[in-house]
Amino acid sequence: MTVNSTQSLNPPTKTRNDENFPVASWLIPARLRTHVHDFYLCVRAADDIADSAEIVPEQKAALLKRMDEALQGIGESDDITLHALRHRHSAEETDITVEHARHLLQAFMMDVTKQRYRNWSELLNYCLFSAAPVGRYLVDLHGCGEEPKKATDALCIALQILNHLQDCKNDYLEIDRVYIPEDMLKAQQIDVTALNASHSSKELRSVLDAVLDRTDELIVHARHGPSLINHRGLRLETSVIVAIAEKLSKKLRAHDPVAERVELTKLENVLCALKGIWRGLVNS
Repeated sequence: MTVNSTQSLNPPTKTRNDENFPVASWLIPARLRTHVHDFYLCVRAADDIADSAEIVPEQKAALLKRMDEALQGIGESDDITLHALRHRHSAEETDITVEHARHLLQAFMMDVTKQRYRNWSELLNYCLFSAAPVGRYLVDLHGCGEEPKKATDALCIALQILNHLQDCKNDYLEIDRVYIPEDMLKAQQIDVTALNASHSSKELRSVLDAVLDRTDELIVHARHGPSLINHRGLRLETSVIVAIAEKLSKKLRAHDPVAERVELTKLENVLCALKGIWRGLVNS
């Protein structure tokens, strides 16, 4: 598939309602929701380019480069750069750096050429670009300083890895991308082809649980985040997201992401919201 500046990309593969986390929820001040939404649409557009099975790698790189240039104020507005330019204008209005979005684009550029991760450290480094900037943007937008960022980094990275596990089979079969560290697979004497099965083998289940063990360590660190956030709305939303991460991790332990799509039900999301808001209020 070739995309030029006058063509529209395919509709987004996800909307904000499909994410594991709330996007610009009612907990965020109304005056900031448009800015959060503009940031989300910019990032989602870039992610969809990187994940497309129809666009060749060279074209993906070219499109992502154009979006990155648009974030820097280079080039004209068209279907490819529209959301990047909107976020740039939003960033100027709120006096927030566009580097958070640019870091995410760096991760998506990595996705174009990198299909495997050798070890946990390499995966974490990727997630520092592919996930952590989301939390950092929100912390900056709400004027909460630097103190919460290590905890929000941990939370965003945990959510990213949980999403990798949710999508592990489809990512492998559809775009030949695997985020499960190769050394963890090798330790169980299996390789990525174990994902092409009707259900997880005992060995693959051990690997998934090992990934969840390390992800849970990130979630433990993330629990400190809400108490460091001095904006009530963002503190409560962060607390809700921690509860979502905890529940999703438990569900991925109890269910097989190779055999089925593992995700939270609407009721589970509501219960996580109530739990998170209660925690955020009690610990404020």
